[in-house]
Amino acid sequence: MASATEGLAGWLRLEQTSGVGPDTARKLLSAFGMPENILAAGFSALRQVVSERVAQALSGPPTSDTLELIERTAAWAEDPGNHVLTLADADYPKALLDIADPPIVLYAKGRLDLLSRPAVAVVGSRNATAQGILNAEKFSEALGQAGLTIISGMALGIDTAAHQGALRAHTSGDIGGSTIAVIGTGADIVYPARNRSLAHRIAEMGCIVSEYPLGMPGIAANFPRRNRIISGLAQGVLVIEAAAQSGSLITARMAAEQGRDVFAIPGSIHSPLAKGCHQLIKQGAKLVESAQDILEELSHCYPTHAAGPTDAGTLAGDPVIDKLLSSMGYDPVDANTLAIRSGLDAAALSAQLLTLELAGQAEMLPGGIYRRIH
Repeated sequence: MASATEGLAGWLRLEQTSGVGPDTARKLLSAFGMPENILAAGFSALRQVVSERVAQALSGPPTSDTLELIERTAAWAEDPGNHVLTLADADYPKALLDIADPPIVLYAKGRLDLLSRPAVAVVGSRNATAQGILNAEKFSEALGQAGLTIISGMALGIDTAAHQGALRAHTSGDIGGSTIAVIGTGADIVYPARNRSLAHRIAEMGCIVSEYPLGMPGIAANFPRRNRIISGLAQGVLVIEAAAQSGSLITARMAAEQGRDVFAIPGSIHSPLAKGCHQLIKQGAKLVESAQDILEELSHCYPTHAAGPTDAGTLAGDPVIDKLLSSMGYDPVDANTLAIRSGLDAAALSAQLLTLELAGQAEMLPGGIYRRIH
């Protein structure tokens, strides 16, 4: 245990040294190996790689703040649900090793296995419309039921809806992929505070991830930077409602630079929150109308046994579904009319409509109106 703590102390000292960012850290690690070798190298050797100021800081004693952080982090990591991962750890997500600037240290609370599973990031506006919230929930639930993990940033609006949809998929079946929240504060802080209950659920059934040290408050500049981790952990990024200038577009740009797929849901030409998605589509993002569109693009990376209710083929021949589709026709229709035509009660109708939506065979329009797609 002492050895593990000493090793962690070296990584934290490296990370907390003034003037040592990701680029400088990688130079030092490349030149000297593990952090303990860097700290033992001495000023002259360090000066060959870094500036005089950084060499002095690394060759001198750690600050009291750094020593306090090391002690607090070691205590935090003793909780079975808490993990501190470094670039040298076997559990460090391999997907992040492929990006340009992987975090030196990663703090995780919850299920580490999710960090290496197929995933889709779902991002969008904090000030989302009711339809945007619904889209985020239902797309995330459908993708989760197909075995994909949903990654988002635990912000209000689309992020919150994406996590909730993914958690619903996780609790409703054995193959749900659950969710990862990549946050812009320390892993011991819940931000925004109103998502406290959601954060506890994610820590229990999913995973909360941060590159920032414990105690780090919400600082505006940290949130755009964490977006590279959101996209880096995922095979693709789905943007739902984004203004022309927004953090979601930053995530999408980072995803494209990292070689990930970018998906966008179109909207009304009159909606400010559709402009960002339309801009992405013009730049080559894949336009999607159902979760099935995404699953087809990413079929190579998620479990084939997990198609479940998202596989339209499994609906063929179901007499209840066939009757509901026949009752729906091809013109938009409200739920009350569908109930009368199909003879289904409200609960059964709601369940079957959700099944059709997840399979990409129907969609709900604003105002609770449903439309057949296939």
